[in-house]
Amino acid sequence: MSADQYPEFRLGKVLATSFTATLTERCGEPVERIPVPRRLVDWLAINGLMVDSCTDSQLDRAREVRESIHAVATAVADQAPLPPSAVRVINDCSTNGVASVVLTPEGRQEWRLGSASVEDALSVIAADAISVISGERDGKMALCASPTCRAAFFDTSRGATRRWCEMNTCGNREKKARFLANKRQSPSPAH
Repeated sequence: MSADQYPEFRLGKVLATSFTATLTERCGEPVERIPVPRRLVDWLAINGLMVDSCTDSQLDRAREVRESIHAVATAVADQAPLPPSAVRVINDCSTNGVASVVLTPEGRQEWRLGSASVEDALSVIAADAISVISGERDGKMALCASPTCRAAFFDTSRGATRRWCEMNTCGNREKKARFLANKRQSPSPAH
């Protein structure tokens, strides 16, 4: 299967929540956006984390990390206790990788992996999740208002009032559904 036969990636500005968006429509018909190891390599490359290859077991580990991040982010958004097993997975992943943050000549932050391994890339994602979830950055964890999506996202909007993980997907779909429902309920003008 070629890359164009897989679902497109949903890319956001926050690495950790972008990673959780590799599984979408969690409460509807789930869409797995990294169904094979090669797609994980592709996603990591798009996000500046170049790895040589990915095995099936590394993909399984990546999905475990992804689901742990989603579980903890959901708990934070719901103001619920953090699931200990998910916290353990994130912490283990963060501490088991080798990566460093460097400053580019343009003044931007960039990650350098200790090796071109999936484990080192996952440690960067786990570290980003810890940064966001622990409140180190301005913003708050929120859940998409779409009843089929419920993706965790990091809301940095003024007043932290964002409702959708992505306006161009969930937001538009929900607004369209509301418009059509209102149109069906409105009586037709008499002729």
